[in-house]
Amino acid sequence: MNEEQAELQDQMSAEIAPEEQVQEAQEQEPQIDYQAKFKEIQDLYLRTHADFENVKKRLEKDKAVALEYAYEKIASDLLPVIDTLHAALESARKEENKAISDGLELTLQKMHEVLSKHGIECVECGTDFDPHLHNAIMHVQAEHKEEGQIVEVFQKGYKYKERLLRPAMVSIAKNS
Repeated sequence: MNEEQAELQDQMSAEIAPEEQVQEAQEQEPQIDYQAKFKEIQDLYLRTHADFENVKKRLEKDKAVALEYAYEKIASDLLPVIDTLHAALESARKEENKAISDGLELTLQKMHEVLSKHGIECVECGTDFDPHLHNAIMHVQAEHKEEGQIVEVFQKGYKYKERLLRPAMVSIAKNS
């Protein structure tokens, strides 16, 4: 029986040994604080999400600015066409061709309505010269105007919202 008991004891010790080995392995592994790890990952997620939202807002703003510049570019490209229509209108008026001048006036009126709808307006050329809106290309003697007032407009100026696309080309009075 001694042999049987020895064998049984060997089997029991063999069965216990793996449990002890597992326990030893667990003791050797570093303890992981899952709560802290979760908070760390959650914080990283929140920061990444905030960065994403900031990038999204910046891209929307950049898109709006690009669209505004596109309107500005189209308007700048149309200004020479409008100038040509104005010159044609003046020529038709000199030749007293009413049908053509009426057609050109209507075309210019519609063109200005469309531009106005998109925030593009003519620069006012009232009486006083404004160096921010007008470009004085000559000084002329004008008895009926005070010094520094606009005498004649050679080319209309335009602005997109508050930004000047092109200054008005004018002559101003010089009474000295």
